[in-house]
Amino acid sequence: MNRVKILVVDDESRMRKLVRDFLVRQDYTVIEASNGEEAVDAFVENNDIALIILDVMMPKMDGWETCKEIRELSQVPIIMLTAKSDERDELLGFELGVDEYISKPFSPKILVARVEAILRRTSGISQEEVLEAGDIELDIAAHTVKVKGKNVDLSFKEFELLNYFVVNQGVALSREKILNNVWNYDYFGDARTIDTHVKKLRSKLEECGDYIKTIWGMGYKFEVEEG
Repeated sequence: MNRVKILVVDDESRMRKLVRDFLVRQDYTVIEASNGEEAVDAFVENNDIALIILDVMMPKMDGWETCKEIRELSQVPIIMLTAKSDERDELLGFELGVDEYISKPFSPKILVARVEAILRRTSGISQEEVLEAGDIELDIAAHTVKVKGKNVDLSFKEFELLNYFVVNQGVALSREKILNNVWNYDYFGDARTIDTHVKKLRSKLEECGDYIKTIWGMGYKFEVEEG
């Protein structure tokens, strides 16, 4: 069986080696790139990369621009690494389609745990399950969404969020509960993380975005209007 391939992008060779060593111990295949241009080239050359770990501050092409370039090609899960702790940077990352966001310095073991959580969710789902809710259709195995018969491009995290909403139709969900179930680890974020993703998801779903109801002071509820 082929090993899962992960692209690690950082201009610091010591950081790449640190991340690579921990991933290799877990039997992952690691491809390295020292800047954004190399990362995009490597991603194009390797069409079976399952996940990208991407640093923000790099020469030639920074992490934000690299993320934009890759999002033009694929919705592959992206974990962004940054030395900054400004929440505006975190929100920008989510706007660009970043799935996880980790500030340096970080524990390599925590990074690996997050990698495993993402890959477990992408590979451990029933291969034939298709969910329908109103005019929305989710193909779980293919990780695709159709709205009124038309394909809609969602990031990995947006898909996971929509999936969670559809499975829990009619249930009032607190932001904390959404974080715990969709992000699937002890996430040190706040309500803005959820609100940012919901805003983008509603926009992409167009009229069907109205299925996601806001419960003020609590969270959200996914509800399809009858008739």
